[in-house]
Amino acid sequence: KEIVTMGVEDVDPANGGEYVTPKDWNAGISDPEALVIDVRNDYEHRIGTFVNAVNPKTQNFREFPKYVESLQDCKDKKVYMSCTGGIRCEKAAAYMKQQGFKHVYQLEGGVLKYLEEIPESESMWKGQCYVFDRRVAVKHGLEQGDYEMCFACGEPMDDGDKESDLYEAGVSCPRCYDKFDEFDKERFRERMHQMRLAQQRLQAGSAKASEEAFASKLWRFHPDLMEKDPPR
Repeated sequence: KEIVTMGVEDVDPANGGEYVTPKDWNAGISDPEALVIDVRNDYEHRIGTFVNAVNPKTQNFREFPKYVESLQDCKDKKVYMSCTGGIRCEKAAAYMKQQGFKHVYQLEGGVLKYLEEIPESESMWKGQCYVFDRRVAVKHGLEQGDYEMCFACGEPMDDGDKESDLYEAGVSCPRCYDKFDEFDKERFRERMHQMRLAQQRLQAGSAKASEEAFASKLWRFHPDLMEKDPPR
């Protein structure tokens, strides 16, 4: 079973791009003639990306092939690709090679490995990296980031978002306030109520559950998040 789905058949990740280690990555993406692509989705790119990286502005990985159609004049360029943990790049790089791109490179271990190994003083990463777990985002050294997740739309929020009049915990944020009607918002309010009850029961010791199990419950309360790409 596929971990991530691009919606294109007969793409073999074994025929992907050439791996570039984190320590060699900066040199590659510093080439002014190279095309540096952030394979992740728009909401991930928004809070952090590499210097010189292009944002394909995809909402999910299935939109990536459409973006590649716009790059037909770049098939002779060196293409450097990155994603969270390297999984999406396996398929994206193989697809680009299948489409005739000759020089395709991918960041080995993804952004997370880069942030783990490369000191901030030497880094070409700007911002934080979105992750698909309770941390929401991480910094260099994989330290906890400063973002929280909107449980209505699943996008990361900073303190400025939470100060907006359009923010209501678990119900809306400035990016999704107009996307949901009042019926949806009432459902979200009830969901938040149930989540708080569940957390209170856990804190009171009425249920024995690990941190991972509790995080899993939070995600199940938000079925829309299952439409997002997995944490890779």
